[in-house]
Amino acid sequence: MRSALRNLLQRFPRLRKQSQWHFLLLFPWFIPIISYWVVGDRYLSDISTFALATLMNLIIASFCLLTLDQLTQFVVSRYPNLGQTWQRVWRLLLVFILVTPFFILGGIYLYDTFHLFGYQHNPEATSRILAINLIANLVSVGIDESVYSLNRWRENTLEKEQLKKINLQSQYESLKSQVNPHFLFNSLNSLSSLIADEPDRAEEFVDEMAKVYRYLLQTNEGELTTLATELTFIQSYFHLLKTRYGAGIQLDIQVAQLFEQYLLPPLTLQMLVENAVKHNVIHPNKPLLIEIKTTKVGRLVVRNNRQQKTGRIASNQVGLTNIAAKYRLLAQNDPIVTADSEHFTVALPLMEPKKE
Repeated sequence: MRSALRNLLQRFPRLRKQSQWHFLLLFPWFIPIISYWVVGDRYLSDISTFALATLMNLIIASFCLLTLDQLTQFVVSRYPNLGQTWQRVWRLLLVFILVTPFFILGGIYLYDTFHLFGYQHNPEATSRILAINLIANLVSVGIDESVYSLNRWRENTLEKEQLKKINLQSQYESLKSQVNPHFLFNSLNSLSSLIADEPDRAEEFVDEMAKVYRYLLQTNEGELTTLATELTFIQSYFHLLKTRYGAGIQLDIQVAQLFEQYLLPPLTLQMLVENAVKHNVIHPNKPLLIEIKTTKVGRLVVRNNRQQKTGRIASNQVGLTNIAAKYRLLAQNDPIVTADSEHFTVALPLMEPKKE
């Protein structure tokens, strides 16, 4: 019997694993009981009746299972999340309760119409069949939901661990991309050009440079920071860029005060500003304009005019990918990236601060 069931399963390669378990766990006892109640004592006393009735009921039940499997996949696709368990379960119960009696009563109709195996309609037996079918439905939905929820929980746990690794790598790469000899050399080179001719500006530059490095070294202590804190940092960071590029770079910040205490991952703005500087021409006659503003619906928009450098620009993978990974780790929507011939724009979700 077990090998016959496996052979029949091969004819339905699209069945989900849960449905295959339904087949293997329910059918070996469900089909014989149903067959006995339909056919009567002849089912056990006559070997040919036993074989043919079992085969016929097995075929009917298999088509029922295939129908249930397709409808179950549809319900699960509409309500896939663990938080939608109740919506998913009651719809699955409704599907099973409506579909299985259709096949059971359809099979009994065939027995009665063609008088198969000497069948005579017995309302009491039909009631017992429908009652045990209801129990089988509850067991089936229970198996289905238990296996599905366990798999989803495992997938969510694995994804969260992977995102944590990505986030840690992102933080490391972000820090490394700034605290490196090249960045330090450029900063010190700008400083040396100011010391002799403009000592006041040199002192201011040192102060801003200290703020930048202090923020970079402290930023890994938390997953989120306020927009106000991030803007304070980006202004210090931009001061270093402005000293280096002069009129070739401009920053325009238009952030509503309402959103200053909203939250976002630290160094997000720095990554986007760095990305703009890295990939665009910066020249006094063609200044790079970086705009940072908020929208009425609470999104932070970072936009720069596009004047891409010629040639291939090497990338250390710090930027949009890492920002998106941080937002996924925080269970937030991904940033929306748009680009046309004139502008490159990134719209970031801002998170409301928790109310104490």
